[in-house]
Amino acid sequence: MANSMTGFGRGEASVGGYQFSIELKSVNHRFLEIIVRAPRHLIGFEEQIRKSLQGRFQRGRIEVHVNVVETEGMTRLVKVDKDLALSYDKTLKDLALTLNTAYETDIYHLVAFPDVLSVEDPELALDTLWGACAEALSRATDSFGQMRSIEGEKLTTDLLLRLDLITKYLALIAERAPSVVTDYQERLQERIQTLMGEVELDETRLVNEVAYFADRASIAEELVRFDSHLAQGRDALRSNDSVGRRLDFLVQEMNREINTIGSKANDLTIGQQVVSVKSELEKVREQIQNLE
Repeated sequence: MANSMTGFGRGEASVGGYQFSIELKSVNHRFLEIIVRAPRHLIGFEEQIRKSLQGRFQRGRIEVHVNVVETEGMTRLVKVDKDLALSYDKTLKDLALTLNTAYETDIYHLVAFPDVLSVEDPELALDTLWGACAEALSRATDSFGQMRSIEGEKLTTDLLLRLDLITKYLALIAERAPSVVTDYQERLQERIQTLMGEVELDETRLVNEVAYFADRASIAEELVRFDSHLAQGRDALRSNDSVGRRLDFLVQEMNREINTIGSKANDLTIGQQVVSVKSELEKVREQIQNLE
């Protein structure tokens, strides 16, 4: 079954005092666009996340939100930049000497200067972090894909019903088509008889005119091509491939055929069915914009 392009998924995983939470959400898009929003220290994971999603999805604008929180108390280390502290102290002494004022080293003032003291988290290998991130991403992707699949199944069911309805309208058109030539012949005979009165009709010319009209008004080829497009559409909807763009093309071709049928048939009854087909095709076109 075809998949929807809209969906949402969430997954979590923990490692070394960190808990990863990843959310995926998507909307319609002509192509596959993946936007990753992650903390700065995990920016290196963005490309791996993109590759993972590119392997499973073909279309849609997918937003990935990566959140990381601490799940337990962690031992942090305080690092002192001694060289920087000495540089601050020397600079202050030189300034005091220049200004001819007293100066005493105050360690509490020194450590308040930028970057003298810094707090470091314990080192944790990026491979270990990626393992948890990948696990959370896998869980989020599974639920995300499941939602897109469920939505896609609903869309597929609706689209198949609409294609069946279009098929019924086309059957009515095909049933009516032979009568168009017969009706034209009768109208032509009546008109000529009215104009000519008692003068005998030239049957040969009448037959030729009717044959010309029948050839010009024939919609057999259009009906065959339309039926082929419908069959291809049904096959696409029942497949597991990315079918949105293919279906969009088929709907364009169906519209082309039904427009030709309407213009060639030149019949009120067929015209009414043509309007019904166009109405359903517009609904189909709107729905397939949501398919992957």
